This record gives sequence, structure tokens and C-alpha cells, in this order.
Amino acid sequence: MHEALKHIDVLLGGLGITLELSLLGFAGALVLGTVLTVMRVSPIVPLQVCGTLYVEVFRNVPLLAFLVLFVFGLPDAGITFSLFDSEAICLALYFAAYVCEAVRGGINAVPVGQAEAARAIGMTFTQSLGSVILPQAFRTMVQPLANVFIGVVLSSSLGAAVGVSELTGRVQLLDLMYDEPIPIFALATIGYVLFTLTVALLAGRVQKRMAVRR
Repeated sequence: MHEALKHIDVLLGGLGITLELSLLGFAGALVLGTVLTVMRVSPIVPLQVCGTLYVEVFRNVPLLAFLVLFVFGLPDAGITFSLFDSEAICLALYFAAYVCEAVRGGINAVPVGQAEAARAIGMTFTQSLGSVILPQAFRTMVQPLANVFIGVVLSSSLGAAVGVSELTGRVQLLDLMYDEPIPIFALATIGYVLFTLTVALLAGRVQKRMAVRR
């Protein structure tokens, strides 16, 4: 434990990189996932099919396998990204499928009469979705989206397998240097737990406030 505490700054630096990866990955997943949701609920059949195929494929592929293929496969095709960018992109592409399902679930929770009323006053599909459906759906999406964000944070640890120097990657490095796996991994575990519990707590409070406003 002594060596682990001596290098707490290294672990905190790794935690900072983990948070950067998580925020970038989740932001990308939120944007792409919302687009996929629009595709899946649109009246245009080809868009529905494309959105559904994307979600089904990514929900049935292990993230680590996708990450390895992305990091080591794309250079063979002449496309290169930094390790940090590669993981952020992979997290965004992968978790967009889960964001899509969370947003679609929120949309399905909005009474059908709301969409019918929007159409009755002459709103287009895009207008009713953006001005009527999504604002109401967001009230039920807070907790599911928070769960997706937590999944992004925890999954960012897979970056250690391809050389990304985030929290788990730095833990592995310190373990190789000082051979103290228990205290070092224990500190990293505490960092993950504290962060994810904080996210869950904040999401719960936001969800309650929105429920009261309804």
C-alpha cells in the first residue's frame, strides 16, 4: 500500500484520462444514438432497417473485440488514429446502440395522443419529434442514460488492453514496477466505485425533480 500511495498522482492522472474518454465517448454516443433513434422511429422503412441493423450488430459484438479490430485493423487500411482517439471513437460507436434503445424507450413512454395532437395542428414528423415528443421523453430517459454513462466509464478500462494509459492501464504499469497488485487495484476500484455512485446519485435526484414537475 505504501508504494501505491506514493504514486497516487499517477493514478489520479489515469483517472483524469478515464473521465476524458468517458465524457467524449458518451457525448458521441448521445449524438449518434439520438440519430439512430430518429431513424428507427421514422416512417421511412430503409432508415428503420439501417437503424435496427446498427443496434443489433453492436449489441451483439464484444466491445474488446471491436476495440482491437479498430486499433489494429484500420492501420492496415491506411487509416490511423491515436490510441486515445481510437478508444473514444469506439466507445461512442458502441454505446450509441444502447443510447438509441434508452431514447427509444423514452419516446415509447410518451402517450400516442401527443403525437396525434402534433400532427393534427400541422406539425411534420421532425417538428413533432423535436418539439413535443423528445422533451417529454427525456423525463424518463435520465436514469437509463446515466446507466449507459456508467457503462462507458467502466468499459473505458478495456483501453488498457490496447495500450491506452487510462486508470487501469496505469494500475497495470505500477503493478509491473512494484508487484503490489492488491493495494494498487484496490485504489483503482475505489476510484471507479466513487465516480459511478456519484453519477447514479445525481441521476436519481434529477429524475425525482422531473417527476415532481410532471
